[in-house]
Amino acid sequence: MPAVPTAVPHHFLEDVLAIFTGTLLVSLGVAMFKQAGLFTGGTAGLAFLIHYATNLSFGLVFFLINLPFYWFAWQRMGWQFTLKTFCSVGLVSIFSSLHPQMIHLSTITPFYVAIIGGSLMGVGFIVLFRHHASLGGINILALYLQDKHGIRAGKLQMGLDIGIVLASFFIVHPIAMLASVLGAVVLNLAIMLNHRPGRYLAV
Repeated sequence: MPAVPTAVPHHFLEDVLAIFTGTLLVSLGVAMFKQAGLFTGGTAGLAFLIHYATNLSFGLVFFLINLPFYWFAWQRMGWQFTLKTFCSVGLVSIFSSLHPQMIHLSTITPFYVAIIGGSLMGVGFIVLFRHHASLGGINILALYLQDKHGIRAGKLQMGLDIGIVLASFFIVHPIAMLASVLGAVVLNLAIMLNHRPGRYLAV
């Protein structure tokens, strides 16, 4: 009988590079969504709602919204996961504020941004998930339910994300809302297809 493969732990430097890469990709997608006036799901979506309604900094709101979820992460997922998640949320908050100062797209097509930005965020989430990190909020709940009960993280997040995006109906233009729904689908399809229990063994 063939040997059963075992999980291969990531080294500290691998985790650091992965968290940097994952948060860079997610924050770039967030910056593109912000410039196009789109929404996304999760705590980032809630941060967008507050940002558009109050003009407060997205990065600051995103960081503050996630604070209550760290207790749950510590209790259910362990201190390493919680620390990595805290660092990831902080980096996305910082990077999402820096990107607009470094790059600016003069022409924005909402549906194109939804596909590209959603893909960037989806790949970024996968990188973080595979190094035992998340971006707080719904990510923590989705990963916990997948690890403990086998509920696919991508499916759960897709349902919740689309619900949050639809809640933006009274704030954004209908075209922007439809593009935001497309972005949520693209993001979570990437997670569903590439982050399944048993498919990836490194931790």
